[in-house]
Amino acid sequence: MIQITLPDGSQRDFPGPVTVAEVAASIGAGLAKAALAGKIDGKVVDTSHVISADSPLSIVTARDAEGLEVIRHSTAHLLAYAVKDLFPEAQVTIGPVIEHGFFYDFSYKRPFTPEDLTSIEKRMTELAAKDEPVVRRVLPRDEAVAYFKGMGEHYKAEIIASIPSNEDVSLYREGAFEDLCRGPHVPSTGKLRHFKLMKVAGAYWRGDHRNEMLQRIYGTAWATKEELQQHLTMLEEAEKRDHRKLGKELDLFHIDDHAPGVVFWHPKGWTVWQEVEQYMRRVYRDNGYHEVKGPQLLDQSLWEKTGHWDKYRENMFTTESEKRDYALKPMNCPGHILIFKQGIKSYRDLPLRYGEFGQCHRNEPTGGLHGIMRVRGFTQDDGHIFCTEDMILGECTAYTTLLQKVYADFGFKNIIYKVATRPEKRIGSEESWDKAEHALMESLRASGCEFEVSPGDGAFYGPKIEYTLKDAIGRQWQCGTMQVDFSMPERLDAEYVGEDGARHRPVMLHRAIVGSLERFIGILIEEHAGALPVWLAPVQVQVLNITDSQADYAREVVKTLKNQGLRVELDLRNEKITYKIREHSMQKLPYILVVGDKEKAAGAVAVRARGNKDLGVMPLEAFADVIARDIASKA
Repeated sequence: MIQITLPDGSQRDFPGPVTVAEVAASIGAGLAKAALAGKIDGKVVDTSHVISADSPLSIVTARDAEGLEVIRHSTAHLLAYAVKDLFPEAQVTIGPVIEHGFFYDFSYKRPFTPEDLTSIEKRMTELAAKDEPVVRRVLPRDEAVAYFKGMGEHYKAEIIASIPSNEDVSLYREGAFEDLCRGPHVPSTGKLRHFKLMKVAGAYWRGDHRNEMLQRIYGTAWATKEELQQHLTMLEEAEKRDHRKLGKELDLFHIDDHAPGVVFWHPKGWTVWQEVEQYMRRVYRDNGYHEVKGPQLLDQSLWEKTGHWDKYRENMFTTESEKRDYALKPMNCPGHILIFKQGIKSYRDLPLRYGEFGQCHRNEPTGGLHGIMRVRGFTQDDGHIFCTEDMILGECTAYTTLLQKVYADFGFKNIIYKVATRPEKRIGSEESWDKAEHALMESLRASGCEFEVSPGDGAFYGPKIEYTLKDAIGRQWQCGTMQVDFSMPERLDAEYVGEDGARHRPVMLHRAIVGSLERFIGILIEEHAGALPVWLAPVQVQVLNITDSQADYAREVVKTLKNQGLRVELDLRNEKITYKIREHSMQKLPYILVVGDKEKAAGAVAVRARGNKDLGVMPLEAFADVIARDIASKA
């Protein structure tokens, strides 16, 4: 007798081994039809999986996160099936699930075209409509290698050959196509109905540039037609908001092949940068931080002591001078400890908060670079708090409150909180990790924040809180962080004199609110679709004259507003006023002021707000009050 325990605690008995599908059918025909997989002791399995002992079981459907992953995994196989059907000479390699979808890499004699993608997607729909069963079988490794070699699938054979010889491998067949895979998969292709192929890109075999360039077809798949359409609409909106496109249109910055992964800021973009930096500088000042500045180059021996050299070496830029090896700093923390160590520190000095707009460099792979969102050279609003163990909870709680205020000022109120716990490879004692993880979780509870736990995602030296923003179109951006570190002060011999007169190790809290300023500005550009709030806009007001007779008055308006600290530009070109208004509106300016003879005579301005809103004619003083309120409220 086999006893199956369901999520609601109810139990079902079966006379012998039973499949997941049979359990679902015993519950009801609707569930049997909806079942995509099963979940036993946390492991997702096929509906054909045989349960031979008493077990807990959840039936996985398209409503579950695991079900959506199974759909996407199976749709990747459906893609490979269609490609092999249409292009028999193509060789298949790998096809994993990724965020929002999947991809599959192929080796083929010519590039796939947009027309090919259309044909492949059509064939996928036809194959799905056949509702062919997806069947699993297991082969010894060597037999599987021979099987795929016999089909001319040399990449697949190479993958299998890398598996230990004493292991079996699982294959999944649907119709005429069979693929190596651990599974699980949907029970039949008819479960795959809501998908779309997105694009083709290049990808080196096994990620090595010395190997063949393959063709990677990306796709997305969803449980319902509505979810698919929502995702496609979001992608259309994201394309309109792309910071790279807007950065060029609004003349904010550019990326140049002479310095890959480093940003060239134009005057308008640098104005935005300065507004963000100066705002964060005020945050430092008003919350007890001492601003410091550390060097860019630090000796290799320091990175060896901190552990970065072993853990992070491949991401560091290095150089040599006078037979000494140096690295450009990928982070600011070791420098702040060296500053802390200058002079004797007392318990009365703690908590001691350092802040730095520290420029860092990380050797990111070329394929991972993305506009100003993912770069090799970046500046962080980096801070480190040196404190006692008893101070951790209070400091972390106060930090979360501060971060929420900063994000709200930038227009973000939807924050996701995650606590990333100890990774497999780490330094420090288990006791210190226990204390650090407990303090972070308690600080979020004290702040009234619900949070998720991300097991194993902490840094090698300590756990962390990750603060993730959700933007206007639902995308998530991980920006802020708070990390508790018992290890680095120990490694670099940081000390303070306690109330007992003895030497003690401080705890080091690593924290950043916006993180990389480059990335955060990119997020702001996309969040606001380039129409930045008045306080951040590089040009806040554009003044236009109708004819030359108002030129002197227009200059006076500009001078008056500039004297009030506003960023104002003047357009006296001999062009039609409708043309000038249209051109400057395309620059997403908060305000355009038009002056003609009537405005000149009255000492007034005709005000147009962003979004083609005509606010009418008002005295210049009244407009100055309007924009001052906008800036003060960060509207």
